[in-house]
Amino acid sequence: MTVIPQSNGFPPGYFIIRSVATGRVLDVAGDYTEDGTDLILWPEKDTSLVESRRSPEANNQVFFIDTSGALCSRASGHAIDIEGDHLCLRHRRPISPPFPNSYAHPLPRFTFSDTAEIHVSFECDPSYPATPSTAWKHNTYVLTSIPLRKPKTFIDDASQFISSNITTPLTSFFGGLDTKATPEEVASVGVDLAEEEVLEQDRGEEMEVDDSPDPKRQVRMLTIFNDREWNLDPKAKLRRRWEIIPLRTVNKRTTGVTV
Repeated sequence: MTVIPQSNGFPPGYFIIRSVATGRVLDVAGDYTEDGTDLILWPEKDTSLVESRRSPEANNQVFFIDTSGALCSRASGHAIDIEGDHLCLRHRRPISPPFPNSYAHPLPRFTFSDTAEIHVSFECDPSYPATPSTAWKHNTYVLTSIPLRKPKTFIDDASQFISSNITTPLTSFFGGLDTKATPEEVASVGVDLAEEEVLEQDRGEEMEVDDSPDPKRQVRMLTIFNDREWNLDPKAKLRRRWEIIPLRTVNKRTTGVTV
């Protein structure tokens, strides 16, 4: 009897993974093939969905599920791994004791859900060295894009300086000073937090702004502890949504027009 493996939600063959929030696609940075190369989000290099019409230079934006169930890059054939919270290329490695370890471990499994989220599952504790706790088994791991704000201009900084130096003394004069700073307030006084350094549940409306002209965006794996979901902003929820676009081997004909 033929055993049909459990569906991972991805189509057979080659496909593109597009971020709904940014419109960018998953991309092996620089088209590199070295072990540990980061995956990022980048504007689509080739918009054709017909394999024979696509440029080979766009293969670093194409992926597939191999026979072992691992997500792989078409350009290099290497699998996709999780290192910390980053996605990266992973070369196959021999088992080295004590197994598993940061050098050699089972590859994660990626699943595309009915809610258009990409979930990650692990056979062992994804933190190395592993701890005796089994709490990681109850966590949910999902992929998300990270917004990037355009750099502040001199006028923005001057306006913020004037506002801070007028309102802060008045606040101190009429009452106690609130010592709990939000990420937005920290950024406003000149301490720049990298977008990926802000906890997902701590992002405010300002931290969801994604208006940088930089074509690159970061993609990260989020850890939701013990299935405890946050009350997320709609933009934050959108950043977790993905579109899987399969490539075709032949042209698609619609009412006499070939596309």
